[in-house]
Amino acid sequence: MINKPSVAKSVAALLSRNQLRMREGRSRYNKIFEFNYSINGQQCHMLVTSVTGHLMELEFEDRFRKWHSCDPADQMRRGQAFKQGLLEIHEAVQNLVAPNQWFADAVDARQEIDLRIGASFTRFQTMLLRDRFLIDSAQDERNLVLSYGPCQFPTLGFVVERYWEIQAHEPEEFWTINCSHRSDEGIATFNWMRGHLFDYTSAVLLYEMCVEDPTATVTKVQEQEKLKYPPYPLSTLELEKRASRYFRMSSEHTMKVAEDLYQAGFISYPRTETDGFSSRTDLHAIVREQQEHPVWGSYAQRLLDPAAGLWRNPASGGHDDKAHPPIHPTKFSGGETNWSQDHHKNYLEVYRFESWGGSMIPQFTHGQEFIPTTLTLDSGVTRPPPLLSEADLLSCMDKAGIGTDATMHDHIKKLLDRSYATKDANMRFSPTNLGEALVMGYDDMGRDRSSEDDNNAPGEIVRPCGLCRESNMVLKRNRDGNFMVGCLGYPQCRNAIWLPGPVLEATVTTNICNSCTPGPVYLIQFKFRQLEIPPGFNVNHLGKCSFGTKGTV
Repeated sequence: MINKPSVAKSVAALLSRNQLRMREGRSRYNKIFEFNYSINGQQCHMLVTSVTGHLMELEFEDRFRKWHSCDPADQMRRGQAFKQGLLEIHEAVQNLVAPNQWFADAVDARQEIDLRIGASFTRFQTMLLRDRFLIDSAQDERNLVLSYGPCQFPTLGFVVERYWEIQAHEPEEFWTINCSHRSDEGIATFNWMRGHLFDYTSAVLLYEMCVEDPTATVTKVQEQEKLKYPPYPLSTLELEKRASRYFRMSSEHTMKVAEDLYQAGFISYPRTETDGFSSRTDLHAIVREQQEHPVWGSYAQRLLDPAAGLWRNPASGGHDDKAHPPIHPTKFSGGETNWSQDHHKNYLEVYRFESWGGSMIPQFTHGQEFIPTTLTLDSGVTRPPPLLSEADLLSCMDKAGIGTDATMHDHIKKLLDRSYATKDANMRFSPTNLGEALVMGYDDMGRDRSSEDDNNAPGEIVRPCGLCRESNMVLKRNRDGNFMVGCLGYPQCRNAIWLPGPVLEATVTTNICNSCTPGPVYLIQFKFRQLEIPPGFNVNHLGKCSFGTKGTV
């Protein structure tokens, strides 16, 4: 039993060596193919047929169906792929095993859990909020559904959290010393080991020291070869990310195009988490299919030529879903003749979306002295991170284990369909007021438990929050690894102090500030990175109170 009529016909033809008979089944779309075949030395009468359609979800009885809402099943258990060529198909048939009932039960349980959770919260949300928000939707308001999904809402959470991070960002001016040297051989630009300083006076003092004695001495010369490696074999997630980045295509549109290419026989199955080829895969056969291509056919020929020495088995990304190989071409189309031919550097001759180049710099020797051509003190301002792009959002989902290769694009599309988020002209996501409110509401429902856990962490509480006066403020790290003091009432209360980037370690002490209220307010012990603080400043520092009184954090 094959999952597609076209694949059933191909498999039957391969197994029978085209010695098959075809007859009609109960469905005119699902033909039955018959042939004689030998399994482990025993002659069998083999029948191959197919199914059409896709099991998407469970349903309630008709009287409850009005409030039914459920995401497509994520945890589909697939059998091992056999579209690896004739040898793999024969090997799979010769080693048949019974279906695993536990896998089937796991799928049923997951579907029912998703249905019950999704339906109950969807009904609750829709009845409570439908008339309380002005929702920009082409859908009839009477039929408007504010759905909940166990994958949909964590995805929305990523969009909202990035938006809040941008809103909470406080620009901070910094200064850096830039230096370059020009000679007949080229220009060398030097990077300051400190990176930058946030203290203007300290930066000016260091800059003036350089200006007064501008002669530079080369203390170390290190030369090394830089190699650029091809990307890993293509998985569905990476396909969606690269299509978004290079072609500005949504993940939904990417999967539709990939499915069309698969159905037309141009690429392998496009839904796979595998990014490494099996040792049994005949990679030479895949490349041979491309030898006549008008653009990269000549490169395929050179790859197959032992004398050229270009062949190199692709590296593995370490992911294998045990079901399908990485996405790869199965035949070519000659319609890409308008592509520019500006790269001839191994795989970059074919893969045009990455570049590889450099610039000539002067030769330096150990102990050499020179006076820089330019020496400037420049200022800048810290900037917040950008809104999430579709590629960023897919990466967040993959890291958190949300969805599968076959469903991630559906979860993202659902956010837009439900008016929980919008996508701008730059393909970046912003939450709507409704999306923000939903995330805040669900965060609030879990707030008491998370606050209790945080309160039990010894040495983390800094003070009671003076803004909301309901929760404590605690010392913690943000997603970038930098320290901050934030209110446990977040997101309802966004009171926060962002500690300086040079802070390497921070711990809450038992020392109490006698000036601040409401108290008690505990002082923080800091350890700074030596290269990022002014000269003469002690790397170990007991911070004075940072909540409105005099002193330095």
